[in-house]
Amino acid sequence: MARPAYHVAMCVNFIPPDPHQLRRDFGLDAGDQLWPESCWQDYPAPIIVKGRQGEPALQLASYGMVPKRHQPAGVRISTLNARAETVAQRVSFRRAWQQLDVCLVPMQHFFEPCYRSGRAERWQIGMADGQPFAVAGLWRSWLEPDGSLSHAFTQLTINADQHPLMRHMHKPGDEKRSLVIIPPERNTDWLNCADPESACRFLTLYPAEWMAAAPAPLKPVESAPVQGGLFD
Repeated sequence: MARPAYHVAMCVNFIPPDPHQLRRDFGLDAGDQLWPESCWQDYPAPIIVKGRQGEPALQLASYGMVPKRHQPAGVRISTLNARAETVAQRVSFRRAWQQLDVCLVPMQHFFEPCYRSGRAERWQIGMADGQPFAVAGLWRSWLEPDGSLSHAFTQLTINADQHPLMRHMHKPGDEKRSLVIIPPERNTDWLNCADPESACRFLTLYPAEWMAAAPAPLKPVESAPVQGGLFD
């Protein structure tokens, strides 16, 4: 599996937590499940969904609500991010939104193009305390040709034109967007939203003073085929 070249676009790459961080910070055991250290489109990553009793449960899913293998021949759509303003209308997302198939996407950092210098630079964004966090997402299952079920997810985004940090990301003149960071104490509440209206109340910008950002240029190895690179 080769890592794609970095794209100057809304979040298309993030660093998932490792199994130790999942246990320590989210109380979830990954067992023998493995995933790449850096997540791109169609890569597997851990997500957190609602269990049978409403408790957080771990699930491995691929990044992008409609995996490339399930897209029509000759068609390529990006479903890595779902805009909150249109999530109820977009065919790729509306059923999951209506059914409240929400999830948490845990991560250490995500990456965005920053234009503070006048040109696009890859920056990593995370928490000021350096701890893993989770962003709001949607997920769904797919029936594979062999009869097995796979899972896929997307991340929700909101306008960030006025956010002290996120307004510096993306090309000047373009709308600024941000992932929706869920406060740790509200993780279970997000997974158990009663209806889309209550879910909308979670779609707010995270305080900039609780976040941290720094340049993170791609290393040569990040454009090479993965050699191992799995958390174990």
